[in-house]
Amino acid sequence: MKKTLVLGATPNPGRYAYLAMHALQKHGHEAVPVGIRAGEVAGKTILQGMPDIPDVDTVTLYVGPERQPAYYEYLLALKPQRIIFNPGTENPELERLAREAGIETQEACTLVMLAIGKY
Repeated sequence: MKKTLVLGATPNPGRYAYLAMHALQKHGHEAVPVGIRAGEVAGKTILQGMPDIPDVDTVTLYVGPERQPAYYEYLLALKPQRIIFNPGTENPELERLAREAGIETQEACTLVMLAIGKY
């Protein structure tokens, strides 16, 4: 299964990042929540800042493009296989930087990908 960093994780059940954490775990993926605010989601403590997380396969973004520049170096240093830009997080600059670093990028919805078996 794919170790996935959920950037923008939140304890708010009305947010898609919250739903993604639960869906990833339901489908057997190790989901690592990283967010701005402290809290818990899907039984895991939300990590804050830019924690060193080894062996990340996928980063799924729930942070808007205006807040992403602060995370560019961090995300590229994790060396994930891919970054998923969920609706509202599309960012041509980060997509270009990721591709130049050999990281696959997808503009897609993690929840839909999981639901249709294309994650």
